[in-house]
Amino acid sequence: MQKVTILGATGSIGVSTLSVLSLHADQYEVFAITGHSRIAELANQCREFNPRYAVVSDQSKAHELAQQLSSASLRTDVLWGEKALAQVASHAEVDVVMAAIVGAAGLEPTLAAVNSAKKVLLANKEVLVMAGELFMQAVRESGATLLPIDSEHNAIFQCLPDSYSSSHRGGVEKILLSASGGPFRDTPLSALRQVTPDQACAHPNWDMGRKISVDSATMMNKGLELIEACWLFDVEPEDIDVIIHPQSVIHSMVSYTDGSVLAQLGNPDMRTPIAHALAWPERIQSGVSPLDIVAVGTLDFQTPDLERFPCLALAIKVACAGGFFPAVLNAANEVAVAAFLAERIGFTQIADVVSEVVSRCENEPVCHDEPMTLDRIKFADHHAREIASRCVDKLASSDK
Repeated sequence: MQKVTILGATGSIGVSTLSVLSLHADQYEVFAITGHSRIAELANQCREFNPRYAVVSDQSKAHELAQQLSSASLRTDVLWGEKALAQVASHAEVDVVMAAIVGAAGLEPTLAAVNSAKKVLLANKEVLVMAGELFMQAVRESGATLLPIDSEHNAIFQCLPDSYSSSHRGGVEKILLSASGGPFRDTPLSALRQVTPDQACAHPNWDMGRKISVDSATMMNKGLELIEACWLFDVEPEDIDVIIHPQSVIHSMVSYTDGSVLAQLGNPDMRTPIAHALAWPERIQSGVSPLDIVAVGTLDFQTPDLERFPCLALAIKVACAGGFFPAVLNAANEVAVAAFLAERIGFTQIADVVSEVVSRCENEPVCHDEPMTLDRIKFADHHAREIASRCVDKLASSDK
């Protein structure tokens, strides 16, 4: 019986993880779940899975959750705050940690899990975008097992040779990172200024949270995934090609020196990579229907248009620059996307904000200080958010 902590249990990845775990109650026990503000959903999850701990963001939400659980005969202790997140991620009884907190907030609890040598299922790409060097060093030093959950990175992992390492590539020549292109891949460029948050969140293939759905629409998500892939598979940005594949059936591919290309295919459902990583190196049922390749019929591919997707172009530039720039990019994007979802700025202004922040930081010590430490990464993140917030305020006031 393996004990599992789910960081971000009320998000789409967390819900899918609990769905898979429910199919294998004889193998996995939910030890702890965490959530930010969806207290009613977290309470329902506690009633269904009876975890040892439930963690929320602050004391008032902890009180609210405890009240909702008071009438149920549960063993669940309600905790709150960053230290509690790290506690349930690194607890001695925990075997597996699903790292699915969205954004920079997931960095420290995921690092706590790694430093405690857990089997870490990484769904939070921002951890590697912000602190890839420190994070991968911690994985190596602790002996933690790191398995990617993003469908693209999980696909790449499945297509790589078992012997793959930084010193032995096994004939790997190129990584082909698939992208759906989001809901606006064919929308006239002139119409993108009028895009609403609800339109941006209406992904044609995947059911995701609002922030990641917007990132998919701008293709910033794919840029962040490119940076993540560089760290996960120890490759350079030029070793990765982003390919738009509208059907989201091929989740990514690996090209070999002998001309072979291996691809991982499946229905667009996150329960597949979750089940793969949970049971790795074995296989278990995920609850996902097998892919009917005949029904799919046609698989299309195209090169992304960087004029249509300036956020992808920015991410590629930042991936090549390295250092603190990915943390700056991620912070600026989080602020800009939140402003768009709050209808303070327009869809195309997300890229404007991110570009402005990255440009301003190019000439500031914040992106060039050495050595790279967690405190300096957090400072770069905070500094970029301040600049981004001022950019948003300026754009919002100019549109009134």
